[in-house]
Amino acid sequence: MKKVVVVSSSFRAASTSRVLTEEMVKGLKENNNVSLIDLRKINCNYCVGCMACQNTGKCIQKDDINGLLEEIESADVLVFVTPIYYYSISGQLKTFLDRLNPLYVSEKRRFKEVYALFTCADDAETAVEGPTKAIEGWVSCFDGVSLIKTFNGLALNEVGDVTEEIKLAAYNFGKEIK
Repeated sequence: MKKVVVVSSSFRAASTSRVLTEEMVKGLKENNNVSLIDLRKINCNYCVGCMACQNTGKCIQKDDINGLLEEIESADVLVFVTPIYYYSISGQLKTFLDRLNPLYVSEKRRFKEVYALFTCADDAETAVEGPTKAIEGWVSCFDGVSLIKTFNGLALNEVGDVTEEIKLAAYNFGKEIK
């Protein structure tokens, strides 16, 4: 079994991202050990660009990030979940990714596979191009790491827009990761 860490970046308590994350996690749990990092529940300051983490392997800031680094670096697979805002990832996820900079120099980093689950109100496949590029940009900083696949939840403005068919697709997306 792989260790999968899911990072959920929706700040809305009831959101399309949360509904689909729950379904995806059900599928993931069939073949993996899964942990969920809910960015709503962590204190994550902005990166100040001091680059001290490149020498120490941890951030100088006193928030929740240093406590999460070991969990993330010990994962085999990372799954980032984000609502699409203005055709990109959420600001919360971007801030979190920036703060994972200490992992760049980590010799304990195990993850090689990254997946993403996107939700957006737009119904066009092109709506996920920007978010995909943002995740690929982060992934490309790590040797041997690849963005394997994305789940694109399109035309989802409200929780009521999430059909049983879309829930099943999110569940199957999770189940395929093993």
